[in-house]
Amino acid sequence: MSTTTERVATHFLLIIFAVIAIYPLVSVLTLALTPSNEIITGFSLPSQITFDNFATAWNEGRFDEALVNSAIVAFTVVVVSVIFSVLAGYALGTMRFPGSSLIFFILITGLIIPYESLIIPLYQMFKEWRLLDSLPALILPQIGVSVTLGTFWMRGFFRSAPRSITEAARVDGAGHFRTLVGVLVPSAWPAILTLSVLIFMYTWNDFLLALVMNPSGRVFTAPLALSFFAGAQRVTDQTVVAAAAVLVALPVIIFYAFLQRHFVRGFLTGAVKE
Repeated sequence: MSTTTERVATHFLLIIFAVIAIYPLVSVLTLALTPSNEIITGFSLPSQITFDNFATAWNEGRFDEALVNSAIVAFTVVVVSVIFSVLAGYALGTMRFPGSSLIFFILITGLIIPYESLIIPLYQMFKEWRLLDSLPALILPQIGVSVTLGTFWMRGFFRSAPRSITEAARVDGAGHFRTLVGVLVPSAWPAILTLSVLIFMYTWNDFLLALVMNPSGRVFTAPLALSFFAGAQRVTDQTVVAAAAVLVALPVIIFYAFLQRHFVRGFLTGAVKE
């Protein structure tokens, strides 16, 4: 009896939290599909569905350029960060060498330091390198931050992998690279894909770095374009702003939807298990 009650109570709470999480998304999407001349009072279904708001936002907000820039930055950061994270995580998770603990401690320190405290030093450094208002100024810092998280993530996975697997590979004459690529990486795909989703979402949604490293406004990312479109351009039509927000969030939703199953498996298979 108690088990049934607990199950019902658990499902009831999950439904409540799901509604709380989904309501803002549905509200913004509904607003984006509402005709601009319709009076909006709270949450209400539109009298008719229109996609004109998306066309207006796309044409007036420079979102074509911004989405391309965000895609280049996000996918570059994901690919490079995952490769370095897998290599570093394997080394720190399966090997014992002098200084390994110190290296891992330095990486953990990178996770502790507030991201905002690095913005001014990064700005001065990229200004001296003449990289401001360029994609490398957005890509390189994101890789540095993401590799720190990724190494910690993948180290935990490789430490939890059965040693019998790696020992058997070494008995067969496999070196470290072959053991990593041929034996451990296939079983680590859920953790790798989960890490990819986290890095992609974090990189795509980053606003502060794009704002500071882009003083002249030549290189817009999607969140930055949305901010200028809704703020600096003084767009008062809520339906158009909502459509712009949907355009910015849509790539993240699509990316997560494709990898959602692997994302959940990555958490359930002990990706951060020590």
